[in-house]
Amino acid sequence: MKNYFNPKNFHLIISTSIVIPAAFIYGFRPNLVLNVNINTIDEHNIFKTIMCLYLAFSSLWILGVYNSNYWKTATISNMIFMLGLAFGRIISTIFDGFPSNIFIIGTIGELILGLYALQQLNLIKHE
Repeated sequence: MKNYFNPKNFHLIISTSIVIPAAFIYGFRPNLVLNVNINTIDEHNIFKTIMCLYLAFSSLWILGVYNSNYWKTATISNMIFMLGLAFGRIISTIFDGFPSNIFIIGTIGELILGLYALQQLNLIKHE
């Protein structure tokens, strides 16, 4: 039996376990974690689109855990996704000021997961 919970998949499993719940919160109850009031159909549309984007990436990461043929693609997308979020938050912090603690913790987590994915990619180059 294949061990899916090995260090090679850690970033994909952790990312999926965080991003899927975040997707549903953004899609259906963004005011649980964000100080926003959704008032128009267009605003609902934006948050549902973010939800599905998060779910699509999570699907690829799950595929990468269970099918080694997709692992590298899943890991590259995870690295880009997490580092993209982290750098976006860093840019916002520089230009807009410090966010709430949950987003500071999120930034740190995104940096860690993105860099871990990069490390895993570098490990397979040397195998």
